[in-house]
Amino acid sequence: MSQPPLTLYGLKNCDTCKKAMAALTGSGREVAFVDIRAETDLPARVPAWLKAVGAEKLVNRRSTTWRGLTTAQQAQALGDDAVALLIEHPTLIKRPVIDTGADILVGWDKGTEQALQA
Repeated sequence: MSQPPLTLYGLKNCDTCKKAMAALTGSGREVAFVDIRAETDLPARVPAWLKAVGAEKLVNRRSTTWRGLTTAQQAQALGDDAVALLIEHPTLIKRPVIDTGADILVGWDKGTEQALQA
C-alpha cells in the first residue's frame, strides 16, 4: 500500500527542513516542498495550522525573528491573535510544517519521524 504524498512547508536554506526532506525522500516518501515565504498562501494556511497544533507548537521561539519582537508582540504570537503576526513574519513559524493530508506535524524530531512511519 503506497503512502499518500506529503507537503513540506519550509525554507530552502533551513538545515532542519533539508534533514526532513532527505529523511523522507530517502525512505521512499513522495514529498512536495513549498517555500513558506515565497509560495505559501499564509492567510489560508496559518489559521488552519494554528487550529491543528496551537501557537505553542507553531511559533518558533528560538528564531532570530522571535528575539527581535517586543514583549507585546511575543505575547500576541502566543495568544489568540497570532495569525496576523505569523503572516507578517513567516520565519516565526517553526519549520518544517508537514501536511500529511490528515494531520499537521511541526518541527523535525523523533516524534515527527515516528508519526510519519505509523
